[in-house]
Amino acid sequence: MTRLHGASATLTRLAGLVVVAFLFFGAAPAAAQYASFGSERPSADALHVANWAVHSADHKAAPFVIVDKRDSRVFVFDGQGKLLGAAPALLGLAQGDHTVPGIGNRKLSTIRPEERTTPAGRFAASMERSLNGDEILWVDYDSAVALHRVIATAPKERRLQRLASQTPADRRITYGCINVPVKFFDQVVIPAFKGGAGIVYVLPETRSPAEIFNSYDIDENGAAKVVPTR
Repeated sequence: MTRLHGASATLTRLAGLVVVAFLFFGAAPAAAQYASFGSERPSADALHVANWAVHSADHKAAPFVIVDKRDSRVFVFDGQGKLLGAAPALLGLAQGDHTVPGIGNRKLSTIRPEERTTPAGRFAASMERSLNGDEILWVDYDSAVALHRVIATAPKERRLQRLASQTPADRRITYGCINVPVKFFDQVVIPAFKGGAGIVYVLPETRSPAEIFNSYDIDENGAAKVVPTR
């Protein structure tokens, strides 16, 4: 009986400490259910994939990027799903969600216009150095696709003017890489990924996100909701 009484008293004291801790520190923060886009107005597909990534923890609490090919726009998030910045982006000239096998080993001069795609998918990305020593975020090494500062060495391509255009179709010009404004790369992308690797989600333009990522919607109660493929 004494042992039972002592155990009961101990439990009572522990319960009291829990209550005090709750009142003093507050409840533990709940895991995020949705991505935070701040004042940005993303497309339905970008919102869908970002919310799914956060809700499912598919990004493993690492920073992540949403590349919206239809809108030619990039969104960078921290590990908690909070938007760090958004910017227009230059993408592959040709529409398509595939990549040509072996294209990463070919000279640019041999790549035909219809082969200049930015492949869709989920990619583990990290900051590396290009052959020229420039910082780049490698997206798909085999296809030689990276996210990097805009390259404006060919005046006839008018890449800086294309980045400033409000028409997404104007921003389709690259061989597959993702070009973003220099300031955005330096002030948003590099700080986000300086601590290690992250995830890049390149949204499809010929298929639905659910077909590529096996993603789902989230209802008003924070529960997963299956999305029919289209």
